[in-house]
Amino acid sequence: MSDMPDSLPYWIFGAVALFWFVGAYNRIVRLRSAALQAYAALDAALVRQLDFVQARVAEAAPAPAPAVPKGATADASLQAAASQLVTLLAATRLKPLDPAGIGALATALHVMLGAWQRLHPDAVVSFEADGTLSRPAPLAAREDAAAGSAPIAWPEPSAAAEIARNQFNLAVTQYNAAIAQFPALLVAWIMQLRPAAPLR
Repeated sequence: MSDMPDSLPYWIFGAVALFWFVGAYNRIVRLRSAALQAYAALDAALVRQLDFVQARVAEAAPAPAPAVPKGATADASLQAAASQLVTLLAATRLKPLDPAGIGALATALHVMLGAWQRLHPDAVVSFEADGTLSRPAPLAAREDAAAGSAPIAWPEPSAAAEIARNQFNLAVTQYNAAIAQFPALLVAWIMQLRPAAPLR
């Protein structure tokens, strides 16, 4: 009975540490969940862009002819890029916050968008992150968009993809900031929560 007061500070410290750990973990999980939800919206917007591109490619598909038409290789390039993007979207859905997967997805997306812009240079539109029309995007804007400094030029004239990309990138930034702060980074390290990558 006499040693109870001596152990009381350890119990209090242990309870405070436990409550802090649970609170920090819940905050990180909430931000991670927000990033996953933002990816789901981005995935849906990218699928709509792909559907638009594939429908236009199917409409423009010429009848088989003995000579290869001038735009046939460009159409084939666009179809191949769209097929690769479909495959990478399916793979990224399994681990949407994996930086390597998002990097591969971004590369495939820019390849498809580049192929689309070569075929239809006047049929691309760029939107700001809030959904307002930025400008008709020239082919040279691809490099800026790949670097993440400019909006992406989308085939479908809809701001949904750019808005979804911006929301995903913001959610990833908030999640990464949370797991990089001390002492929450200890929780992230213990629970093996890794930083995510935005879609540039």
